[in-house]
Amino acid sequence: MMHLIAIAVGGALGALGRYWISALLNNAEHRLPYGTLFCNAFGSFLMGVCFVLILEKARLNPELRPLLMVGFMGAFTTFSTFSLETVAMLQEGHVMSAAIYISLSVLLCIAALSAGLWITRLF
Repeated sequence: MMHLIAIAVGGALGALGRYWISALLNNAEHRLPYGTLFCNAFGSFLMGVCFVLILEKARLNPELRPLLMVGFMGAFTTFSTFSLETVAMLQEGHVMSAAIYISLSVLLCIAALSAGLWITRLF
């Protein structure tokens, strides 16, 4: 039962964080949703850090995994929003913006997660 509560609390915090960052960074003047892009990339970095600290180095209590990795990161990073924004760009005829957004999202998130793994393994 405590795992479910941890996931719910982490999810609530992650969703609020994503909402605030998107509200701050997304701008109607820009075709790219920078807030979602930032959350996906930064959340991927944090997922790499948490993976090493919880599962590899055991520097954090394994009980934090549901809170941080499932709840917080699951709600903070969101490819469902990414997908919706991409389809909206395509429907509006912004094919190049959509292609750039898809490429940046995938490449930045993979690079950020790799960086999180690498940096955290150094310590």
